[in-house]
Amino acid sequence: MQKDSIRNLINQYKPIILDGAMATEIEKQGITIDSELWSATVIHDHPECIKKVHLDYFKAGADVATTNTYQATLPGFQQSGYTELEAKRFIKEAVSIAIQARSEFWEGLSAKQKQARPYPLVAGSVGPYGAYLADGSEYTGDYSLNEAGYRMFHHSRMSLLKEAGADLFAFETMPNFNETKVLADLLKNEFPGDEAWLSFSLADEAHLCDGTPLANAAAYFNSFDQIAAIGVNCVAMNRVGPAVKTIRQVTDKPVVVYPNSGERYNPMTKRWEASKMQESYGSASKAWFKAGASLIGGCCRTSPENIREIAEWAR
Repeated sequence: MQKDSIRNLINQYKPIILDGAMATEIEKQGITIDSELWSATVIHDHPECIKKVHLDYFKAGADVATTNTYQATLPGFQQSGYTELEAKRFIKEAVSIAIQARSEFWEGLSAKQKQARPYPLVAGSVGPYGAYLADGSEYTGDYSLNEAGYRMFHHSRMSLLKEAGADLFAFETMPNFNETKVLADLLKNEFPGDEAWLSFSLADEAHLCDGTPLANAAAYFNSFDQIAAIGVNCVAMNRVGPAVKTIRQVTDKPVVVYPNSGERYNPMTKRWEASKMQESYGSASKAWFKAGASLIGGCCRTSPENIREIAEWAR
């Protein structure tokens, strides 16, 4: 099956439905992922569990599988005792698992079912440098490397994701504006034939975690053709609508959103705290679409059921 670009899919299908959380779905299978590698440990230990999660999201209606590489980096694996060769193999294997799940899912559909939805894409997850640090700074953006440092950190993983067959990159949960500028330059100069979506994490409705105004950050990437969509993820649901409005005011690029389930993560206790009653994921996601979002999914603590709620009104 010939893959399509995310840009073409957006023109044909609105919204594009993304998947949801990986880690909590792995934990539901009885796997403990409390190390600094987080869900990346499962690539080596329990690859079948990752494949099941991808399949569950495809069956729920997802058009895109995001690889389990958010916290999978060469230095991260090496610090945990693996060799560089093993680390490279794990990152590429994460892509292979998603591709295998896609093939198995697609081959199981009838001709009529295939006509009703796009051929799924595999997005290579590229998390921030702060995720590798595993010290909570991914939620604050309170870290800093020079341009060369960011390039070195991200280039190796992006190269492996591409070599393994990822259809596009997902620059996700980005709290630090300077880091995203380096990623966009890296994409332009080293991966000229590839696309990425770029999604920020927020301190409030109008600012990135590092304090950069969301409007300024989104507008900066207008000149980068390979950034196919701009948006937010790993944020509270009630911040999505205002964020979409802000982004739509400064760019004509498609908007991508995939917030958390509504629970709040406390990086100090490393626990999720329940929130008060709020509207369903289905009705909330429909409102985000009406506000201007073109790619919609879920982040932390969301499930295949949440993705199914999107599919029920979108397809």
